[in-house]
Amino acid sequence: MTTKADEQQSAQPGLREVFLVFLKLGLTSFGGPIAHLAYFREAFVIRRRWIDERAYADLVALCQFLPGPASSQVGIGIGLAKAKLPGAFAAWFAFTLPSALILSIFGYGIVTFQDSIPYGLLHGLKVVTVAVVAQAIWGMARTLCPDTPRATLAGLAATIVLASPAPLMQLSVIVFGGLWGLIFLRPDDAPHPISLAIPISKKMAFFALLIFFALLAGLPLIKAAYPSQILALIDSFYRSGSLVFGGGHVVLPLLQAEVVLPGWVSKDAFLAGYGAAQAMPGPLFTFAAFLGTVSTVEPNGWLGAAICLIAIFVPSFLLVVGVLPSWNALQRHPMIQRALLGVNAAVVGLLLAAFYNPVWTTGILSPSDFALSLAAFILLVFWKVPSWIVVILTAAGSFMLHDFAAFISA
Repeated sequence: MTTKADEQQSAQPGLREVFLVFLKLGLTSFGGPIAHLAYFREAFVIRRRWIDERAYADLVALCQFLPGPASSQVGIGIGLAKAKLPGAFAAWFAFTLPSALILSIFGYGIVTFQDSIPYGLLHGLKVVTVAVVAQAIWGMARTLCPDTPRATLAGLAATIVLASPAPLMQLSVIVFGGLWGLIFLRPDDAPHPISLAIPISKKMAFFALLIFFALLAGLPLIKAAYPSQILALIDSFYRSGSLVFGGGHVVLPLLQAEVVLPGWVSKDAFLAGYGAAQAMPGPLFTFAAFLGTVSTVEPNGWLGAAICLIAIFVPSFLLVVGVLPSWNALQRHPMIQRALLGVNAAVVGLLLAAFYNPVWTTGILSPSDFALSLAAFILLVFWKVPSWIVVILTAAGSFMLHDFAAFISA
């Protein structure tokens, strides 16, 4: 007779499956970190049921607190839970590889790459992002904001962040959500989440955090004692990945100060690479691979790309491994459970704010864009069409509306 535990164990994905699922996401997840979280939810909560809705929201909330790219950290956490440390690495590597390779190739001089892509196709990716994020908010709100107090909290969170979109305000809203949950909500308002089983010992978690802080404090000292361009690159990109809250767009000013001011990368090359990165799937932090490739100081090229890419993501890897095991234990406490109910509702509000700006404001520029996005939303939510097919159909529709129509009328 098969027990429930046996069924769960047999359903546990292997390392190969983790890699392939995240590779597909790395090839198709356009639209930035908010859209990535929507794609992850569809892949892991809805389709494969590797994690339940509330546990996923808890993981998202935790990664919003941590510095670095939240969507990549969520992926690392899921990979860690499903296939241990190799799974965490496989999830990061597969999700990051496609855009890192393309940006490195672009950095080698294919300057015409971005201009050769028709405007309609690029804009279609922004249009479908509206539908993907709307689908995520639709599903999460029904589960995480089913009553008046939580729906009100989500609305307040969205309003506050739209009025003041600074990363510090986003963190403040999550803290406010936790306080709201402590005061107004109770754990029995909702079933307990199925927490992620993290196969990491407390000793290993502590060691990961120790390495994180040791590198953050020690790299500048090592660089000063042993001047080297390799150490300078590692220090600059590790610090950028360690100290930035708010995701890829927020890290750009810091990266510009780190690589443009010392003359490693020209301002024109920096802006060209940033423009190309907007059209890439996967995490925007892969922009580091482009900067390492085009650096005027050796090491550059493929070696520079690898150094910068690894250095900017190592902090996220160490933080997830160090914090996630303790997070599972903490969230079982009744006070933490109440706080998490509020935090999850606040996360829905953050997604709602991001849905308006920048997702809606950059994606919906005309009535035809709205019609395309609405059609994509209906295909995703009601017809259950796979998201990658919807991406292709929407990009093709945008191409027909913009580029092909312009060609016919010319």
